[in-house]
Amino acid sequence: MTAHTLTVGFDLDMTLIDSRPGIKAAYQALTARTGTYIDADLAVTRLGPPLEQELRNWFPEEEIAETANLYREIYTTHAIEPTLAMAGAREAIAAVHAHGGRAIVVTAKHEPNAKLHLAHLGIDADAVIGWLWAEAKAEALREHGATVYVGDHTGDVRGARTAGALSVAVATGPCDAAELRAAGADVVLGGLAEFPAWLDAHVAGNAVG
Repeated sequence: MTAHTLTVGFDLDMTLIDSRPGIKAAYQALTARTGTYIDADLAVTRLGPPLEQELRNWFPEEEIAETANLYREIYTTHAIEPTLAMAGAREAIAAVHAHGGRAIVVTAKHEPNAKLHLAHLGIDADAVIGWLWAEAKAEALREHGATVYVGDHTGDVRGARTAGALSVAVATGPCDAAELRAAGADVVLGGLAEFPAWLDAHVAGNAVG
């Protein structure tokens, strides 16, 4: 990869994929396995942060590591099939490739499960880096030379800014457009369907941000 190759990073949950149906099913299965009630409908309204952060709402700290491992085991059976691609997801990746660029996924999700989602949905990312949240995403963005990072959460905005990348936010997750702007997003789009036109303008030097 040369220093001039366009590299765009994308978040996964609620940016490229609508994982709410799958995650809801996984939490319901976790409740059945552990006997501990989890409000799955509530949990899927606050996707973005690491799994362990959500589990702390339902389990004592000493059970978090074991429960997280169990959830990730359950996840592969219950969460991959119901998960959908977000509108414009494949087209957004294709837009980067059309400009000769690389599209990478940087997510807080367990990396093997992130790869399963992308393979199942036919979303053709050039690299997938998991287990990174908020500012820690900057590690992978810098390593891969990403100059743009697209995400739906204020944590994604912080990751982009820490990396010195342009923060392009999509208002398709738990954070609305006002929250994303207040967090410092350089660009806020309604969704990924708007991304190819924005990228064309960005590459041409005409885009806002």
